[in-house]
Amino acid sequence: MTRILIVLALAVLLLPAPHPGKPEAVRAGALLVTARALPLDPAMPGRRRIGALTYLVGWELQSANPGFGGISALLAAGPGEMLALSDSGILMGFHVGRGPRSRRPFIAPLPVRPQDRHQPWWAWDSESLTQDADTGRYWVGFELQQSVCRYGPGFARVEACRAWPQIAAWPKTGSIESLARLPDGRFLAIGEMGMTAEGRHEALLFPGDPADAATGAPMPLRYTPPRGYRPTDAVALDARHLLVLNRRLTLQELFTATVAIVELPDTLTPGAILKARTLARLAPPLLADNFEGMSVTREQGRPILWIISDDNHEFFQRTLLLKFALTDTVPGAGRQAR
Repeated sequence: MTRILIVLALAVLLLPAPHPGKPEAVRAGALLVTARALPLDPAMPGRRRIGALTYLVGWELQSANPGFGGISALLAAGPGEMLALSDSGILMGFHVGRGPRSRRPFIAPLPVRPQDRHQPWWAWDSESLTQDADTGRYWVGFELQQSVCRYGPGFARVEACRAWPQIAAWPKTGSIESLARLPDGRFLAIGEMGMTAEGRHEALLFPGDPADAATGAPMPLRYTPPRGYRPTDAVALDARHLLVLNRRLTLQELFTATVAIVELPDTLTPGAILKARTLARLAPPLLADNFEGMSVTREQGRPILWIISDDNHEFFQRTLLLKFALTDTVPGAGRQAR
């Protein structure tokens, strides 16, 4: 009975609506985050290999700041600089590990356009985040708003926002959960709940900036996740390969996740199917929780995968940050010149 109640509670928390656990207002300021290292498998602390991934290190993150948590998207830089975004429009910058620190830890709400300041705090259900490292600009996908906004370097201001009718057709409770910027400047959005009659997830390939009014109509695609899973984040590994994080909630195992890879064809046509191949599965007794954010960095020319969980600001969930290396068997994971 306890397990059933937990599953029902988690299912409700996954819906983008305010609940008492979420902070109603967060002020910009310093952020202190503690990180406790965890083994991948408590029963086998020396275990490192999981599918096509090698576990490097993982932490349970905690903070006394009430705004910390609820993380739905992640951008990692260098050995340990993290920029996380909650599902309430809250940015969190912090550092983990022993690498050099490039900024002070902080917490701050996303900037809002003057015409949007009437919106309640819970309306900013930010679920996806991507960036252009060359320009320093960021893009955020909002579910309840059914829109994509572009922000200037350092999130100094909102530069543009655009709502698309194709996205508006997706369920508000599960739309722009994944937003990836491809190396050629195109953007790919995958709907978490938007489904076709065949059970595939609807996806949109934008020819350019999805927040720009001049960008042409996106190409409709279809994403086939591992059976029983729904996509929660995506990131381009290179020009031909996309990594997708997928989540499932069941009575038997509660939250489990898979990391999958999609090989993009040379030419994409409307209605093309993007089929995922599972690289690794995170399920008990391994570290498992509500994983929603994913990012890729490179260390010594090799790709490093980071995934983070959303604790929904609930005492029975955790914010877990896990770091993996991709094995040589993963397409696009070969060493690159530094």
